[in-house]
Amino acid sequence: MQAEQLRDFVIEKIEELKGRDIRVLDVMEQTDVAEYMIVCSGSSKTHVRSIANHVATESKHHGVAPLGVEGNEHSEWVLVDLGDVIVHVMQEPIRDFYELEKLWGRK
Repeated sequence: MQAEQLRDFVIEKIEELKGRDIRVLDVMEQTDVAEYMIVCSGSSKTHVRSIANHVATESKHHGVAPLGVEGNEHSEWVLVDLGDVIVHVMQEPIRDFYELEKLWGRK
């Protein structure tokens, strides 16, 4: 799956579980680690964990095995590394504190 297709696939999977405030950050020119970062919010620890697990499971079923999933233990911020696309699923207070959109946004 190409990076753009994977990006769109991940957004669809997040929307299926009602992830909120989905933002796509194009980080191609800022890092070699990924082409896109997707940030979204979940309403609770359970919701955050469910969204991240759904993205990881569905990606694997479509031939893109996650390189890693971090943060499931506490589920305030779960990261799913799909190679070209890195997904951050966060609770609102954590998202507000770290401000990834500002950190990775174009200057």
